[in-house]
Amino acid sequence: MPGPRFWDPDGARYGIPTYPYRLAPDGLATRRQLRAAGLRPGGQPVAAQILWHSRHRGVRAAYLYRLDLARPVRPMTPARWAAVAKALAARRWCPCCRRDAGYTLPTSLGTCLTCAESPALAA
Repeated sequence: MPGPRFWDPDGARYGIPTYPYRLAPDGLATRRQLRAAGLRPGGQPVAAQILWHSRHRGVRAAYLYRLDLARPVRPMTPARWAAVAKALAARRWCPCCRRDAGYTLPTSLGTCLTCAESPALAA
């Protein structure tokens, strides 16, 4: 029997069934596991959760979804590919020099590296 801290299969303590790390029952998967299998939650509610303690981030949680209710991932259409390309291009556009920097602009600077290093634009 696992330790009692995160063992709550009935959901009495945490509101939903809760399991310790690596002890979730079969038939449940995280979003990443679903995606690796070519599936998505498909609008279903969270079925359970996994809780574990991280040394640096405290208590962490991963939500679990039922595999039998999961749906296949929708394929990327040409329109969706175009929308993703347009969104990524907007992240490369420098607002100061109004050019495509050719790389994603650092959010800490908000401009391309050339504009960030320019003393005329730094003021």
